[in-house]
Amino acid sequence: MKKRISLILSAILILALGGGLYYIHLFTPVITGYAAKNLASDVFVGNRTQESVESTDLNFSFIKFAKNTVDYNKKEVTSRFLWAKSKAIYIDGFGCVLVRGNEAEIRNRPYTIVPLPDINPDTVAWPAGDKLADTISVDIDQIKLNKAIMNAFKDSVGTKGTFAIAIAYKNQLIAEKYREGFSDKNRFLSWSMAKSFTHALVGIMVKKGLMDIKQPADIPVWKNDKRAAITIENLMHMNAGLEWNENYGNLSDVTLMLHKAVDMAEFTYNKSPVARPDSVWLYNSGATNIVSYLIRKKIGNDAEYYAFPRRELFNPIGMRSAIFETDASGTLAGSSYIYASMRDYVRFGLLYLNKGNWLGQQILPEGWTDYAMQPANGSDGQYGSSFWLNQSGDYPDVPKDLFMCRGHDGQYIYIIPSLELVVVRTGFSKKEDFNYQQFLLSIVESLTSKDDKIFDKNKELYLDIGKMESR
Repeated sequence: MKKRISLILSAILILALGGGLYYIHLFTPVITGYAAKNLASDVFVGNRTQESVESTDLNFSFIKFAKNTVDYNKKEVTSRFLWAKSKAIYIDGFGCVLVRGNEAEIRNRPYTIVPLPDINPDTVAWPAGDKLADTISVDIDQIKLNKAIMNAFKDSVGTKGTFAIAIAYKNQLIAEKYREGFSDKNRFLSWSMAKSFTHALVGIMVKKGLMDIKQPADIPVWKNDKRAAITIENLMHMNAGLEWNENYGNLSDVTLMLHKAVDMAEFTYNKSPVARPDSVWLYNSGATNIVSYLIRKKIGNDAEYYAFPRRELFNPIGMRSAIFETDASGTLAGSSYIYASMRDYVRFGLLYLNKGNWLGQQILPEGWTDYAMQPANGSDGQYGSSFWLNQSGDYPDVPKDLFMCRGHDGQYIYIIPSLELVVVRTGFSKKEDFNYQQFLLSIVESLTSKDDKIFDKNKELYLDIGKMESR
C-alpha cells in the first residue's frame, strides 16, 4: 500500500514538474520578447541607458532573469532566457519592432519619413514651440503646487517610481520636473495612452470622410457570424463582445499579442464572440490594434499610412519627438507603443482640452472630444471612446469632467476642461504603489479662486529643475 501511494505521489510530482516546464516553455517567448522590445525602444528611442532600463522597467518577475545584449552599431537588442531568444530591431523614424516572422520584410517596408517643420522650436512660443513666457498670469497657489510635485517624487521604491511630471494650466506650461537620470531629452513610453492617440487618428479619418465608426468593421472573417455587427465604435468603446484576457501577470491574450504575435490585429479579430456588441464592457487592448489595422486598410497604401500620424497629427500640433511604433506585420501598435517627450504629451492633452482645435486650426472633427467623454455602454461611466472617464467617481474629489489617457505602469495624461488643466505623469508604478487620486487632487487644490497674479516661473515653480527641494 505504501509503495502504491509512493508511486502515485511520484507520478503527481512528475506531472506537476512537467506541467510547470511546459508553462515556462510557453512563457519564454513572452519573457524574451518583453525584454528585447522594451529595452530596444528605451535605449534607441527613449535615450536611456541599458542599466537604467534593466534596473527599473525590466526588474520584475522572470523578465529580470533575461540576458540582454545591446548592439549599438546595428541598433538591435537580443534577449535570452533558458532556451528562448528574441530580437528587436530599430527602424529609423518608427522606433523598434519585435522580430516575429521575416526580418528582411520588416526592414524593407516603405517607411515614410515626413520632415519636421523647418523651425527652431526654441524660438517659437509655447505651445507651438518651446519658448516659454518669462512671466505667466495664473490663478494658483505656488507653494501648494510645489509641494504636490515634491510629494509625487517620494513614491520611489528602489529604482521604481515617478520619472517625470509636466503641467499646463490655461494653455501655459507652468511646471515640469524630472527625476534624477531623466530629462526633457528622453522620450517616454505611452503604454495604453496610445489608445487615445489612435482615437485622434480615427477622428482625422472621420473628418476627411474616410471612416464611418457606426458601420460594421471591414473584417472578412466576421462577415458570416455574430461578429458581423461589430463596429469601429464598439472597438473604441471596448464593448465589441470578443473573448479577451487583459491580465498582464500571466500567459494571457494581451501578453501573447504584444510579445509573441506577428500580427496583433489578426490575433485579436480571430477571437470568438462571447457577448452581443455594445452590451458588455471588457477592456481589450487588441481591439485598438484592430482599429489601427482598419485605418491601414482604408488608406490602402503603406507609404501613405506610415506618413499619416506625423503629417496629420504630430507635426500640426508640434509633437516633434513623437514616435509611433509598429508590430511585426507593419501595423501601428495603436494599443501600446508611442514614445514622446513630456512636453509633447502635454501638447496632445491640450489638443483635447481645446476640443480638437490647435491654435485656430481644427485638427479633429467638431464634437469629437465631447464624443470621447460619452460613457460606453456597459462601462458604468468609467470609459468613453478610447479615454478613461471620471463619471464613475474614481476621482471623487476632482471635477467630474476629468477624462484621461492611462498607461499600464502609471502613465497618465489628465485633462480637466472645467479647470483648463492638463497634467502628465509618467513612471514605473503599479496601481497600489502610487496614490493617483491624491496626486491629482493636490494639484487641483493648488488652483485658487484668487485674482490672477504674476509670478516668475523660473523662480517660483518647478520648470526644468534637477533637484526636488523647494525653491
